[in-house]
Amino acid sequence: MGNTKSHPCPPESDSRSRAEKAMSQQKLRIQFRKAGDLRWASHRDLARAFERLFRRAEVPLAMSEGFHPHPRTNFPSALSVGIQGEGEWVETLLSDTIDASELTQRLRETTPPGLEIIDVQVLDRSHPKPVVRSMTYEIQVPSERHAATTTAIASLMKRETCIVERAPGKGSVDLRKTLANVELVDNRLVFTLTAARTAQAGPRDLLAQLGLDDLESSGGLLTRSHVQLNETTN
Repeated sequence: MGNTKSHPCPPESDSRSRAEKAMSQQKLRIQFRKAGDLRWASHRDLARAFERLFRRAEVPLAMSEGFHPHPRTNFPSALSVGIQGEGEWVETLLSDTIDASELTQRLRETTPPGLEIIDVQVLDRSHPKPVVRSMTYEIQVPSERHAATTTAIASLMKRETCIVERAPGKGSVDLRKTLANVELVDNRLVFTLTAARTAQAGPRDLLAQLGLDDLESSGGLLTRSHVQLNETTN
């Protein structure tokens, strides 16, 4: 019979140590506001800002395994550059338990300009990753453009499809497929886009369809006012 190679089993103490570490880990869901100059930060820059924030607040982050360990942090929905976020979400895993109120205070004391901690929720480690259901956006519309905007909204909502061409080589998306609602409320255009598993139209695609794509360049502030997650009830 040929020789067979045996693979040593990990020591029982190592397995027990990993299990003990897993038992002490804690998952956090943080709701935050991204405003001011920080809204011009890219998604990667925002992730780095949170890493620095966690270090300054001495948050015991759980790190991934491998040659290049990194914090086990997840943003359910990236926010496009230039858009203000009033209720964004980030989840992270801690290597040890910590009181939520204490952590909230630590984070609020060390947040950089433009970043505001709204709420900190402690979740069970086995809690599933959040899935975004929908996103609501708002932008001010000058009163002299209300009539034209109302007409454009009515025309768009009557259509079964509204194909938006992406950048060259990236295909197209159907805006109507994910546009849940759009309306003028006082002087604000308020609209909700449902989340899709594949590429979908964004808020600026809707503004272009309504002839309002010049609002931001004219000083208007596009805001994502709400992100609805699958487990949230608010």
